[in-house]
Amino acid sequence: MTVVLRRVNRVLLGLAGLLLVIGGGGVLAAALDLSVPSWWPWSGPSDVLLSTADRQRWRDEGWWWPVVIAALGLLVLLALWWLLVQFRRARLAEVLVDSGDGEAAVLRGRALEGVLEADATAQEGVAKARVALTGRRTAPRTRVALQLEPYASPGDALATLGTQALAHARTSTGMAALPTEARLRAVKHRAKRVT
Repeated sequence: MTVVLRRVNRVLLGLAGLLLVIGGGGVLAAALDLSVPSWWPWSGPSDVLLSTADRQRWRDEGWWWPVVIAALGLLVLLALWWLLVQFRRARLAEVLVDSGDGEAAVLRGRALEGVLEADATAQEGVAKARVALTGRRTAPRTRVALQLEPYASPGDALATLGTQALAHARTSTGMAALPTEARLRAVKHRAKRVT
């Protein structure tokens, strides 16, 4: 599904870019008084987008301007939605687990994330853990963010994550590998006063 959305996104971005380049190039060519096709609405630097007759044609119609404003508002909202979707990271909704009988069971991605978070938080020196599943249903990947206590050793925390929480997830799901990106950060703490 994410591959299809990625392709649709690329096609839409490509079409929008192509239309903007063609439109901008045509307007620039007309403004510089270069030759433009006969069907192009502007033919010289003195042309305007809407003539006086075009602007006044719908003046007596009470529905025209509200419809134009609503359509433009909807277009702006769609463009904003599309922009916000670009920054959203896709999380894996479900993981296919080999059940051993030739069939595949479906495991909810949030459930696996919750178990991984609980296992990672239970580690010595880990204050908080956040886990996100990405990738494909048959080959998931994890992003783990660990907040470490001030006394914790990052190397030990990373080794324990690999040998306990991630190993437990691989064993319980029957996956041979679970590629993981781990980010470690120390919890802020106040300095202790010495008297």
